[in-house]
Amino acid sequence: MDIRIKPEELEVGYNIPAMVGMDEADIQTPCLVLDLDALERNIIKMGNFAKQMGIRHRVHGKMHKSVDVALLQERLGGSCGVCCQKVSEAEAFVRGGIKDVLVSNQVRDIAKIDRLARLPKLGARVICCVDDLANVDDLSTASTTHSTQIDCLVEIDCGAGRCGVLTTTDVVEIACAIDAAEGLNFSGLQAYQGAIQHINDYNERKAKIEEAITIVADAVAGLQTVGLLCEIIGGGGTGSYDFEGASGVYNELQCGSYAFMDAAYGQILNNEGKRIDQGEWQNALFLMTSVMSHAKPDKAVCDAGLKVLSVDSGLPIVFGRDDIKYVTCTDEHGVIDDPDGLLKVGDKLKLVPGHCDPTCNLHDWYVGVRNGKVETLWPVTARGKAL
Repeated sequence: MDIRIKPEELEVGYNIPAMVGMDEADIQTPCLVLDLDALERNIIKMGNFAKQMGIRHRVHGKMHKSVDVALLQERLGGSCGVCCQKVSEAEAFVRGGIKDVLVSNQVRDIAKIDRLARLPKLGARVICCVDDLANVDDLSTASTTHSTQIDCLVEIDCGAGRCGVLTTTDVVEIACAIDAAEGLNFSGLQAYQGAIQHINDYNERKAKIEEAITIVADAVAGLQTVGLLCEIIGGGGTGSYDFEGASGVYNELQCGSYAFMDAAYGQILNNEGKRIDQGEWQNALFLMTSVMSHAKPDKAVCDAGLKVLSVDSGLPIVFGRDDIKYVTCTDEHGVIDDPDGLLKVGDKLKLVPGHCDPTCNLHDWYVGVRNGKVETLWPVTARGKAL
């Protein structure tokens, strides 16, 4: 439970959407609902894949921002830890009991570096990414000040065109500086190709990731010439994990959305030409919404709009229905095409968000449901942790 709220202050419809034991039909909307059976299946499946490939899986906590989900991924999927994007996010996971956290991003602000350097005092291994020599001295100063150690990965731009260095020469130079710096430990490489994750065509996606694998292999070879070995060669997302997993180069995956599965990821195709949300992964995250108006005969209006849904990757889809369609939204409303007038006021629908990560960050709670009953209520622990 959220430590800011005392149990006696919890009130359904005010600060929580449901209570354990309630019928699913009585959940207050709009809210995030987790199908616990589907979630557990997804977690176990990815864990088994990693084990079969002989690699680790570091789950991406920025997707769900939940200590409870991360601990479930550790228990059922054998995850080795969590990666996230911000220092405050990392701190939320460490304070919640996660013992191995990678900030898969650069940390440059001196105050944030200081907070990062203090995190190992809470009993966790802390890792961050570096793509600039100047960052090394700042990280070293902070870690020595606090008598801690920060593990560092050199980030490679392997095609995403975002953060990361472009040449093996730069990789080696920064890695050597980290290795020589007091309070730091060179742990390997960060090589996530984010730009290809939503390329729908399987062969096009494969060709792009093969280019990335070649870049990473060259960097590994370059490091070996100066006697530096990589404990971690990390990357791989829900759209490419099978390529990195079978590459023989990567040894740690960083998949996130596989656990919940959103509408945008669901459209990409596997090697059989099938959508990955049709058998490979199950939809486990839903935004439950209620019909609040049907004044127009062919349109229903629900209580799920922009305040509870991110539409950067497209509108949500109505789960299990092809006779109605979510077509537009404003701040507090969603409009649903209902040409045959099938819906009525009070009907509840499950929406599959277009993009799970920013949608989850809009909510305080996950309502975990199994067999039509509310089984658990989990806070979105790191909601709003953007510092």
